[in-house]
Amino acid sequence: MNDLSQQPWANERRYQYLISGISDYAIYMLDPDGLVCSWNAGAQRFKGYLAPEILGQHFSRFYTPEDRAVDLPAKALGRALEEGKYEAEGWRVRKDGSRFWAHVVIDPIYDEHHVLQGFAKVTRDVTERKRTEDALRESEQRFRLLVQGVTDYAIYMLSPQGTVTNWNQGAERIKGYAQHEIVGQHFSRFYTDVDREGGLPQRALSTAAETGRFEAEGWRMRKDGSRFWAHVVIDAIRGDDGELLGFAKITRDLTEKKKADEALAAADAALYQAQKMESIGQLTGGIAHDFNNLLSVLSSGLEVLALRGDSDVRTVESMRRAVDRGARLTQQLLAFARRQPLQAETRNLNRIIGSFEPVLRRAVNASIDFTIELDRKAASAVIDSALFESALLNLVVNARDAMPQGGKLTIATSNVTLGPGDAGALAPGDYVRVCVADTGSGMAPDIAARAFEPFFTTKEVGKGTGLGLSQVYGFIRQSGGDVVIDTRVGEGTTISIYLPAVANAVADAAHEAAEDHTERVLIVEDEPDLMDVAASLFASMGYDVLTAASGQEAIDLMERRDVDILFTDVVMPNGMNGIELASYTREHYPGTKIMLASGYPLPALKQRHGRELSEFAFVNKPYRLSDLARTLRTTM
Repeated sequence: MNDLSQQPWANERRYQYLISGISDYAIYMLDPDGLVCSWNAGAQRFKGYLAPEILGQHFSRFYTPEDRAVDLPAKALGRALEEGKYEAEGWRVRKDGSRFWAHVVIDPIYDEHHVLQGFAKVTRDVTERKRTEDALRESEQRFRLLVQGVTDYAIYMLSPQGTVTNWNQGAERIKGYAQHEIVGQHFSRFYTDVDREGGLPQRALSTAAETGRFEAEGWRMRKDGSRFWAHVVIDAIRGDDGELLGFAKITRDLTEKKKADEALAAADAALYQAQKMESIGQLTGGIAHDFNNLLSVLSSGLEVLALRGDSDVRTVESMRRAVDRGARLTQQLLAFARRQPLQAETRNLNRIIGSFEPVLRRAVNASIDFTIELDRKAASAVIDSALFESALLNLVVNARDAMPQGGKLTIATSNVTLGPGDAGALAPGDYVRVCVADTGSGMAPDIAARAFEPFFTTKEVGKGTGLGLSQVYGFIRQSGGDVVIDTRVGEGTTISIYLPAVANAVADAAHEAAEDHTERVLIVEDEPDLMDVAASLFASMGYDVLTAASGQEAIDLMERRDVDILFTDVVMPNGMNGIELASYTREHYPGTKIMLASGYPLPALKQRHGRELSEFAFVNKPYRLSDLARTLRTTM
């Protein structure tokens, strides 16, 4: 008897039972026209139709109206025939009208003669998977939008090797790179050259990979080459299996905070310094006062000894000189303590410096290039001019001593407007600044911090008392200003004096000029003998005389000194001629009177210079005192 299990029809029956019993997949057949011709338990569970309700119906009813409108069911069968298989995901409709997300596979079925018998359709309900994926995608999208929308922080990802893989708006704003410019580049380009050479970028990634996190602050570079102070956090990102996927990097620009912290620290240091100097000043003033009283007793005692006539004259003189030195020392201490009497008046600082210039120049040696740069618009200040000259001389001598091998020394004036904390403890406002700058040895920060303390000196024993800078400091502070040191070892020192600018500085300067009845004449002549004669003639008329041998020398003088009258030769062999100098003077110093002189007759000069010459007063050589006086009186 034959084994029924081996008959083909028996195998086919078992296969049908298998397909019908599957409930996790909808597995059914379509005829070549798309009509349903078989139906399993999974199809009934997914789609809600019983077999009698759906057999013989077209499978398109499972599609949404939107898909049917574009004839998607027919297209699916067509593609299955063309490609041998159709696979897709999309919304499908149950009997009750609800929708589910389906994964669909359609295979064409052929007989042994390759005649199309229909289609095998397998559908799986993956709605829950789609909901999970959609939720994850939505969460990722929200997170991406959140990160991209942050502008105060640079938030971006790095590959395990440190290559930038994404870029948010904050990163673009802070670092200056657009996304297409930086994605794919190594993040080390944000570091300074010094940090890159020191291997800091790689150490940062190594630390984050080993410990999970790296955090630091430091200078970083923008696209335009500027620097900013950054707070940086790098977190290692790992997969479920612990494999390093990359790094998340967050950078915040703390430049303004750093500046504020530094300003606060500087203000605290300035306050401490001011309090320290005030305490030292009070102590010094008290000691100086008591010391002065003791010197008075000694001085009076010496006078008594001298009157008695029975003492050693040489000893008494030595003691008197010692008392005088002690008195000068006391005055210096009182100057630092701001207890010296001041004869302050509104003065133009340029005038004081200009008048004192010969003394200052004699204080330096030939190996030093000494220049004076005075801003003609520099404001006036309320100052004791004699003590101001002494302070300037003190600073120039110190600068000279700092340049034993020579160098450059510059005195300059300018107007400045200070903000809070810009210069010591000075209140914001308008000030006139006097700078004494040298290219000497400079000072270390700890030395500069004590430079104004009395008796503190870096000079050799016997070469300084340590009271020079302290005297300058006390005098300027007593005058309502402050002194600031800017110094670097090997680069030189600049000491800046700040004095409150007088609001009506122009009126003060005019008043000062009105009180000075001596007009100043600048004689420009390349012949030394003729220059001496002209100087004597003008001096005999009561003028203050300055001389220059060329046009450029005259311009340099006028930048430093006020000139009432310019008297210049027309023809000069080197550089600009007299007419060019006169035109320059009229343009830059319109208040200066101008007189030209020449040995050439006036008509000949007019043929060459024409209208330019006729605009100025003129006197022919050789000239006499009466010629100069007449031209000054009538023409000018």
